[in-house]
Amino acid sequence: MTLPSPDAPPPPGASRTRPDRSRTVLLGFLTLGVALLAWSLSAVLLMLFGAVIVAVILHAMAAPLERHLKLKPRPAVAAAVVLALLFLSLLGWLIGDRLTEQFEDLRERLPSALLALVEWARGFPIGLALLELWDSASVGDVPWTRVAYAATQTLNAVGTVLLMALVGVYLAIDPRLYRVGLVRLVPPAYRERINEALLASGHALSRWLVAQSFSMLFVGITTAVGLALLNVPLALTLGVIAGLLAFVPFFGAIAAGVLAVLLAFTQGPTQALYVGLLSLAIQQVEGNVIMPLVERWAVSLAPALAIMAAVIFGVLFGLPGLVLSTPLMVVTMVLVKKLYVEGFLEAAPPPAAS
Repeated sequence: MTLPSPDAPPPPGASRTRPDRSRTVLLGFLTLGVALLAWSLSAVLLMLFGAVIVAVILHAMAAPLERHLKLKPRPAVAAAVVLALLFLSLLGWLIGDRLTEQFEDLRERLPSALLALVEWARGFPIGLALLELWDSASVGDVPWTRVAYAATQTLNAVGTVLLMALVGVYLAIDPRLYRVGLVRLVPPAYRERINEALLASGHALSRWLVAQSFSMLFVGITTAVGLALLNVPLALTLGVIAGLLAFVPFFGAIAAGVLAVLLAFTQGPTQALYVGLLSLAIQQVEGNVIMPLVERWAVSLAPALAIMAAVIFGVLFGLPGLVLSTPLMVVTMVLVKKLYVEGFLEAAPPPAAS
């Protein structure tokens, strides 16, 4: 048996072992670093995702203008922004004053509604137990501290929304510029698939937003009309709140229903029961009739996934994550399908070496 010479080259497989291991370790550290950076910048990334949603909405509004009026992309987006501002201004002129008065009335009625609910709950053993649990869990706090904190959070939210809208306008003007720039950050071998995944994500997000708009419109109108027929005060305001909260599936409907039932307690427990049944009926029709119909055209998202997304992103990122949970899940599903399922699991195996 002859020993290999020290100067002899290593076997072909051995020469690649150390570089392959070094590359794997380097890739692992790089992935961990990117994940930690993304976690530390989660608020900024959520703001950018909100800007992408604004850009998708503006692009969807601009597309018919490009087709029918033969406008170029930038003038079409500018026209879409102007139309959106005109619509909001017209809406504010028509119902703005009445809505403002009702919101102020709602703020004044909520304490008496809560008091009525507490008095009703005291008549039942389980209600007394829940009230005692609530009192024991409550801690004293300075009211002005709460007011200052709420004011600060409100100002931060307004600033974030304005910045989100501004960035969204720039993204909508030339989305290809930013998409191509993002794709060039990955190795050339993966650029085509990444580009396809981003295009598919934008298309799915656009369709989901259209479907969700129909759902929100249905919830808002039916809630306002139903509460008005039941002679519940502030029906318009509650309808607007219900329509906006419908953007967050399941949990938004619960929050809107609880608010409506709480306000109805000022008219008695029977009225609160009717309002609760109305909210439940609207939620069932929206979830089992409206959404399945529009999801035949748009992206389909299982209810369990929507609830899991709300819980996961809400725990990770707080209220912004909860609000954006469903569109985040839509984009995540498309990216997983395009990059992992089709690009890795179902990819054609490389040809065997002859």
